[in-house]
Amino acid sequence: MLGVADPDLTVSELVDDFERSLKAARKSPKTVHGYTDAARRFARFLDDHGMSTGVGDVERQHVEAWVIDQVERHAPATAAGRYRYLQQFWRWVVTEGEREVSPMANMSPPKLPVRPVPVFELTELRALLSATSGTTFEDRRDHAVIRLFMATGMRLGEIAGLTTESLVREEQAVLVIGKGDRGRWVPYSDKAAQALDRYLRLRRRHPYAHVAALWIGQRGALSSSGITQLLRRRARTAGVADVHPHRFRHDTAHRAQVAGISESDLMEVFGWRSPEMVRRYGASARAERARANFRRLDLEADL
Repeated sequence: MLGVADPDLTVSELVDDFERSLKAARKSPKTVHGYTDAARRFARFLDDHGMSTGVGDVERQHVEAWVIDQVERHAPATAAGRYRYLQQFWRWVVTEGEREVSPMANMSPPKLPVRPVPVFELTELRALLSATSGTTFEDRRDHAVIRLFMATGMRLGEIAGLTTESLVREEQAVLVIGKGDRGRWVPYSDKAAQALDRYLRLRRRHPYAHVAALWIGQRGALSSSGITQLLRRRARTAGVADVHPHRFRHDTAHRAQVAGISESDLMEVFGWRSPEMVRRYGASARAERARANFRRLDLEADL
């Protein structure tokens, strides 16, 4: 009967069904792994601590004990992420009629310390560009990658997933497939266009020119890992610390807001659905933007 838990049904057994449901809904592999990994960790925690693993036996206090364990053993962001993932599992359980109410109803996620991602100094960006200013295939490719990160703020997976067909060079725009398989057009700058033109001319003569992926190397298409590695190599050469793909996204969001882009336009280009994301990205430079805006005010015009 819907709404009445099967006394013999365990959390572990339901996780397998949950995984199939996520795949049927065409959730990304990353999402499927995140949701199911959290649920399986929770099931193991119950078993390891002598708690009942029955779906109908789980209570709020059991979830709270698991959350405390996660907070004590892992980074705050990891613990908070697993809390949200487990919440999705229990919502699905209720939707499927295996419980009337989620044991996480009215619970609040663990608070995260405020640690804004620092944006780049202009000298750091110039150093990265200078480190890729050569004329070899790798120089042209890496320069184009960095220019595209800087110009668009795209996610690592989005950059890595580009194909030669993704580019509309006449419009200086790229078709990006983001989270949830949602497509959007992202414009890029004149300098990024120039960098792409130079790379593509050399790419035509590359042994792997036939590969559909936009970014190629000695072994074929570059993966997300390959792009991360090339950024690290160039960062070491440039003498710039803490260079990672997501930092470019924060930096581009900050610079776009300084330039005066509207909240709705930034959400469209970055593929966000919530205004909260606009406030979160570039947060480390919010004070700088506030000072710049304040300076533009003429508060003594009538004095």
